[in-house]
Amino acid sequence: MNETISHQNLLEVIRQRLDDLNKSERKVAEVILRDPKAATRYSIAALARASDVSEPTVNRFCRNFAASGFPDFKIQLAQSLASGTPYVSQSVESSDTVEEYSDKIILSTIADLDKARQSLNTTAISKAVDYLIQAKQISFFGMGASAAVAIDAQHKFFRFNIPVTAYDDFLMQRMVAAAAHTGDAIVTISYTGRTREMVEVAKIAREQGAIVIGITAPDSPLARECTVALDVIAPEDTDVYMPMTSRIVHLAVIDILATGVTLKRGADFHSHLKRIKDSLRDTRYPHDDGAEGA
Repeated sequence: MNETISHQNLLEVIRQRLDDLNKSERKVAEVILRDPKAATRYSIAALARASDVSEPTVNRFCRNFAASGFPDFKIQLAQSLASGTPYVSQSVESSDTVEEYSDKIILSTIADLDKARQSLNTTAISKAVDYLIQAKQISFFGMGASAAVAIDAQHKFFRFNIPVTAYDDFLMQRMVAAAAHTGDAIVTISYTGRTREMVEVAKIAREQGAIVIGITAPDSPLARECTVALDVIAPEDTDVYMPMTSRIVHLAVIDILATGVTLKRGADFHSHLKRIKDSLRDTRYPHDDGAEGA
């Protein structure tokens, strides 16, 4: 049966069709029904292992439920579990007032930042800082929502007297990775860690001898290609929702790395940072101290 299935009742349809599935496909269904949220995070290989079946069996199961394959089925499954407003935010309902959705977005960002704080691997951060401070040049790679994070990183890191550039175009990233040398550091930024192009450029850069640092999801394809991966846990399904809190968490990780590099440089480096700050003084109006009247 391949009729359209609404996202809201997908799990119920799976339950209703259990008896119609063959033995192997029923194993897949039982794993999904046992923990649907976990199933949305599985790769096809992981779901096949958990179900003790083959990957083609998983694909056949997915096609039984109006999906073109496993990736499409995962998106439908996530949508069936979604609260909030699909393609906007899992924290926001379509009926929310301005006051309500403003409050929800800020509170959910605070909560996800705290979850990320608790899960940070300080050993990995220390290694990444050491690689960055020794690098001959640094490139930040980001696509989509992660492109803004890469540009912010360039803004932070240019201060450190290390050549630094941000790239958001895949072809440029691929060429930079192919031209990389030992001593270069490339920081790849991807919330899901499943973007094929980003995984490819990380692999190319590693083959050329560059250090590759990943700011990405734990045990993702991208994380496995990196010299060191900074696991970022922000419970946001960007297959369904607009990237929000995940982007803020990544910006915070960039701040952590920039702070680590600054502190490693020591107090003697502060005069250089002060000179950069002082260069902006004449570009700003002075503070209004109220002396000129009401």
